[in-house]
Amino acid sequence: MAAEIINPRPLDEQDKGPEAPERLEPIDPAFALHRGGKMEISATVPVRNADDLSLAYTPGVARVCTAIAEQPDLVNDYTWKSNVVAVVTDGTAVLGLGDIGPEASLPVMEGKAILFKQFGGVDAVPIALDTKDTDEIVETVIRLAPSFGGVNLEDISAPRCFEIERRLQEALDIPIFHDDQHGTAVVTLAALRNAAKLTGRGLGDLRAVISGAGAAGIAIAKILVGAGIGDVVLCDRQGAVHVGRSDLTDVKREIAELTNRGGLSGSLVEVLSGADVFIGVSGGTVPEEAVATMAKDCFIFAMANPNPEVHPEVAHRYAAVVATGRSDFPNQINNVLAFPGIFAGALQVRASRITEGMKIAAADALADLVGDDLSAAEVIPSPFDPRVADAVSKAVAAAARAEGVARR
Repeated sequence: MAAEIINPRPLDEQDKGPEAPERLEPIDPAFALHRGGKMEISATVPVRNADDLSLAYTPGVARVCTAIAEQPDLVNDYTWKSNVVAVVTDGTAVLGLGDIGPEASLPVMEGKAILFKQFGGVDAVPIALDTKDTDEIVETVIRLAPSFGGVNLEDISAPRCFEIERRLQEALDIPIFHDDQHGTAVVTLAALRNAAKLTGRGLGDLRAVISGAGAAGIAIAKILVGAGIGDVVLCDRQGAVHVGRSDLTDVKREIAELTNRGGLSGSLVEVLSGADVFIGVSGGTVPEEAVATMAKDCFIFAMANPNPEVHPEVAHRYAAVVATGRSDFPNQINNVLAFPGIFAGALQVRASRITEGMKIAAADALADLVGDDLSAAEVIPSPFDPRVADAVSKAVAAAARAEGVARR
């Protein structure tokens, strides 16, 4: 059903003739904010006179072009490349709206770009591609890559997103990051570290169950395994993902080899019994009866928007720590805590890629920021904490240097 738009024009542009209604409906504030788009390109140097023009453009620019042609690495010093990210989508998995197409995805991509700038000081350009073909997307991004210091893949449906990211990482020597996967995973790990600390446990003491085996669920499972969790069981529509299943995709078969060391099978409800952690990235509703079977002092991270898999009111009856993806409840698992700082740190050292170690370093930095404020209602910092991007970027830059992927 198409969304109803009530008077999207500003009031001063609406009809006021004799046939107009006496009272116009108020404009939807979302449309008011989006009119004309949410971003623009602005110059960092003045062009006030002929001298300025001759430096910013011809003939002065030719000297810079020639120098870059002779020493290609100079492009990072004499253009904006080293601080600009392409935000690339095909519009197939936009928020909870699904496959709405490239044009309809643009408001989200613009939003992502302004978050890069506001929270990380990184310039970003939205690029919505009119193709769903994996080969075409990969080829297009490769051809665009000389203009960018990094690529943030956004809202591309699974399982294609996995192959697209992998192939671009293999083909390019700049950071390629699918935020729907890794941003969610980084913030989830940070919150889980602090939840465990609050209850006197370590990650190795926990068994987690993840509802949803798409991009976010698989990335969360991988980062938790890399960080040393006791065990994690991933669940899709058919139940627990395990090596004995014959219906697994290549991606799920790979994750089955890394997870579910206990060999559990059955439905989400069945494997949730006795679990220390529930992580929801799938939507739907988990019955309260199933939640009640979880371990004492469990953690419930129900991150579906706008309706969490377990409503916080229900979750608090059983869990020591509750987190959601919503801003109107404590402990919001919000990707904006991760991706601006991750890219800022990677670009700062001109990293050739973003490694698992860099992601874990980002999660650790986020967890450490909570400090003495740690409580059941605060296991993760606020996105508006001014320390976040700086702490994450420094941790990521240091990890890049340690892992040998930094080029300065």
